[in-house]
Amino acid sequence: MHATLNAIVQRRAIRVFDPVDISPSLRNELLEAARLAPSSFNSQPYRLFWVSSPDSLHSVAKFCFSQPPAQTASALLVAVADIGAWRSTTRDQLEWMRESGFPAEKIAEFERKSKLAKWFFIQGWCNFLGALKWLAFSAINLVKIVGTPPATRGRLFKWATKSTSLACENLMIAAESLGLNTCPMEGFDSRRLSRFLHLSSRDHDIVMVIAIGKKSSRHVDQPQWRRPLESTVTIL
Repeated sequence: MHATLNAIVQRRAIRVFDPVDISPSLRNELLEAARLAPSSFNSQPYRLFWVSSPDSLHSVAKFCFSQPPAQTASALLVAVADIGAWRSTTRDQLEWMRESGFPAEKIAEFERKSKLAKWFFIQGWCNFLGALKWLAFSAINLVKIVGTPPATRGRLFKWATKSTSLACENLMIAAESLGLNTCPMEGFDSRRLSRFLHLSSRDHDIVMVIAIGKKSSRHVDQPQWRRPLESTVTIL
C-alpha cells in the first residue's frame, strides 16, 4: 500500500501516550503539513496553537477535562476557526505577489477580487448587511444557479470550521507518517480555554484540540467499525 494511504488506514485515536521528545524540526514538519491544507479562497481562516511547555500543557489538559490523551500527550494543538484573519491574509498574499514579481495585471486582478471578497465576510451592524446579502442572493437563486454567502456570524464560523478541519486532518496524517500518533478531542471548556489563549469571541471559535505523542503500550486498540461503502456512498 502507498505510504500515505497506509498512514490513513493505520491512524487511530490514541487514548494514552508515552513521553516522547518532539523536536522543533519535527514540530515544524507537522505544522507545515497543516498549513498546506486547501481552504476556500485560499483564505486560511484558522489559527493553530502548539502547546508543549509543561505549565501550558498542564493548564490546557485541565481545560480538556483532564482526559487521558490530554494528560499524557507530548504536545497539544488547539485549532481555532478565525473569521477575522481574512484582512491580514489578503494583505500578506498581496505583498508576497509583489515581492515574487507577479505581473502587474495579476496583482491588479487580485486586488479587484479582494475588494469584492470582503463583502463575503462583512456582516454589518446587527447583521444588517448579512440579511441584505441573504435576501439578494435568495432572490437571484429563484431564477439562477448561485451560491449564498454566509448571512450570519454563525454560518461564517461554520464555513471557517470546514477549512480548519482540513488543516487538522493534514496534521494528523502527517503525524502518523512521521511515527507519531494523535487523538482529536472535542471535549473541552471552550470559555476557559479561549480565555487562556486570549481569543476573541467575535472572531474565534475553537474547533478541536489534538493530542500528539507516541502511543503507549498501555493503549489497547479497540475493534474498528465503519459503515460499509454501500451505506455511505451514492454513485450517480
